[in-house]
Amino acid sequence: MASSSCASRLAVGFVLFLSLCIALTSAQGNDGQSRRDRRHIDKTLLLDEEESKEEKKTLEDTLKKLIDIYKQSILPMEEAYKYRELGHQTISDGEITSKPMVLFLGPWSTGKTTMINYLIGMEDTVDSLHTGAEPTTSDFTVIMKGNKTRSVEGIVLTADGTKSFAALSAFGKGFLERFLGYEYPYEILNKITIIDTPGIIENRKQQERGYPFNEVCKWFIDRADLIFVVFDPTKLDVGTELESIFKMLKGRESQIRIILNKADSIMTQELMRVYGALFWSLAPLINVTEPPRVYTGSFWSKPFKPSTYPGIFQDEEVSLLRDLRDVIENRLQNKIAFIRQHAISVRIHALIVDRFLYTFNQKKPNMLFGDAEEVARNIIENPKKYYIFKAVASKANVSKYDLPDPEDYKDFFSINAINSFEPIEQQCSYFSGCLMEHLENAIAIQLPRLLNELRRSENANAKNNTTQTCQADGTCEEQDSGSKKYQKP
Repeated sequence: MASSSCASRLAVGFVLFLSLCIALTSAQGNDGQSRRDRRHIDKTLLLDEEESKEEKKTLEDTLKKLIDIYKQSILPMEEAYKYRELGHQTISDGEITSKPMVLFLGPWSTGKTTMINYLIGMEDTVDSLHTGAEPTTSDFTVIMKGNKTRSVEGIVLTADGTKSFAALSAFGKGFLERFLGYEYPYEILNKITIIDTPGIIENRKQQERGYPFNEVCKWFIDRADLIFVVFDPTKLDVGTELESIFKMLKGRESQIRIILNKADSIMTQELMRVYGALFWSLAPLINVTEPPRVYTGSFWSKPFKPSTYPGIFQDEEVSLLRDLRDVIENRLQNKIAFIRQHAISVRIHALIVDRFLYTFNQKKPNMLFGDAEEVARNIIENPKKYYIFKAVASKANVSKYDLPDPEDYKDFFSINAINSFEPIEQQCSYFSGCLMEHLENAIAIQLPRLLNELRRSENANAKNNTTQTCQADGTCEEQDSGSKKYQKP
């Protein structure tokens, strides 16, 4: 009996010991190291804050009005002048209503996917995206909110009208086979959608990917609210593919965040040299007075290595998270700005086509003499000779910096005859009015008015979230009951 009782106690003790080991291993991670506290991510991004009924109503009403403005005032001009055939895509309802998009770009094995795992909170879980020292992400991967964990094939994503990816089907079967989505029930994905991209490998030719990699990147860059370009200290060389990416990023410097990851893997003096080398490499590619800020850190949950600057790295991480929070909070403003910029591009395109048509009508020969096709070809090949773009810039209040590449119109008119379009002044009807008037009204009046309405609603919602705290002497002060202010953990 005694030996049996002793054996039972030993068995119970062993089970408790084993349970303790499992718990410690889980807390430390698979490599046995302790993990950094990541509660600052939830606090900075306000993931515990729920939207009020008023905020939800403002969101729904604003998005509905934005869709109506696009369909009634912008889309008709797109269709009349075949804007889509210039290489642009029609904006879907799903694209307008989508969450802010955060895009990760950079060379292979710089820690992009590891950073995504850390940001979402799924490191060392069964949901964790695969990472490794070798190039592991060969797909464009969408990480989005779902009720349960599941993968979604690219062909399904592009067929889903509620999502914002329908236009990607234009890049062909080769791309759709390298396009994948994952749905997860993590809280942060209520706020954003994350795009992970294949790492840039400079010795790989474009055609080896089997799809137009640069064009796909451009599609995501044009729609991203925030773009993280991730480097590590060992991969600072800028080759042709990375240079092409930065050419696409021009004009979007405010959305770019350069991240020097794995900064604790080198000593302080070496880090200073690497930081300078990164700026030196990127300076020719970012032609602005103020280059994007470089955030330095180690973006995963493992402890910072000894003899580094954990306090600075932590502050850099919180600062980057604040930028992400700003994007989340400015979701509607960014959508309105995106649609307005799109409308401006459509207007410029219509004016350019109209100018080509006007010039052709001025120069075309009569029916008996000359070759109309030869005249059209000469105008298309020599737009500078006929002052096409200069006339649009000077007569239509268009900045010369907003004008598209003239080469684009050689391709455009190779499939669309100049005289197949009608002049802008004839794009009118008795009941519907004129297309250009509707488009310019959307740019100058409707969209700015919608933005002002949004700001008034947000101010009213903020005022409703205040309460008064009164003292015994009768003095009172207002306090924000919504408590949507960041407090450093």
